Amino acid sequence: MNSRISLDTVPSWVPASGHALRHAGIHFDAVRIGGLLGEEVAYELMAFTDFRAGPIVREATGPCSLYFLLPPQTAAAYAWPGGARALSRDGRSAAFVGVPALEGMTWPLDWRSRPTAEVPFVEPDLLHEIVSRAVR
Repeated sequence: MNSRISLDTVPSWVPASGHALRHAGIHFDAVRIGGLLGEEVAYELMAFTDFRAGPIVREATGPCSLYFLLPPQTAAAYAWPGGARALSRDGRSAAFVGVPALEGMTWPLDWRSRPTAEVPFVEPDLLHEIVSRAVR
């Protein structure tokens, strides 16, 4: 995954180097799915979209969760099945998601699928359908 992305297509919430915490619900919502279930969902989503799934962040520590980044204010519209947790902006709590740079040292985070100008976010309906099928 060494494809170069011109600077005008890099979303403003992606850091120039390393990684940074971003408040879910402002630039994007996220759905966190841990472990093998997360990897299975990412694989199915990428296969279905011909590897144009939108942004998926993978963490390499702890439960090795994947974060599927959705358009802002969309995750709460779905009843996510067990194993998937919506992270958004609400009055009860704040959620932060680590976002890696597109290049360079970003450990313990990396991109399973990068955002592009054509696909800046994961499609929420499709993600919900794939997650629902995967947990059956």
